[in-house]
Amino acid sequence: MVMGELFDIEFKTITGETTSLKQLGGTEVLIVNVASACGFTPQYEGMQALYESKKDDGLVVIGFPCNQFGAQEPGTHEEIQTFCESQFGVTFPMMAKIDVNGENRHPLYVELCKVPDENGVADIKWNFGKFIVRENGSVERFSHRVAPADLPL
Repeated sequence: MVMGELFDIEFKTITGETTSLKQLGGTEVLIVNVASACGFTPQYEGMQALYESKKDDGLVVIGFPCNQFGAQEPGTHEEIQTFCESQFGVTFPMMAKIDVNGENRHPLYVELCKVPDENGVADIKWNFGKFIVRENGSVERFSHRVAPADLPL
């Protein structure tokens, strides 16, 4: 599925600045809804390794904290940022906490969720669901169970 206007949707960084996929640059973007107290939280390590190995080739990895699954991201933006940096050495862009499902779903996820999961479901199932947005605007979706190293990047 191609979503041309996806690059123009604005969102906030974890420090409060407004940005978009276009402003973050890159030729490919990995978007992940993240949480600090989840069984999948160690995927931060793989996300950081992927970012470090592919950023010079144009990959941008973006984490969107979300507290909708088991209340596993209850912290403030400052607490989330400190946790990610101190525990996993995260240097990829982290965004402000958002909703990825429901009536308050962020507009970026409204568009991303037009690509159904492997079972034809639009909603995000859990923390660490992944989307790859290619330079041409095409979007691929991957389960929270897919490790960052196993993504086709």
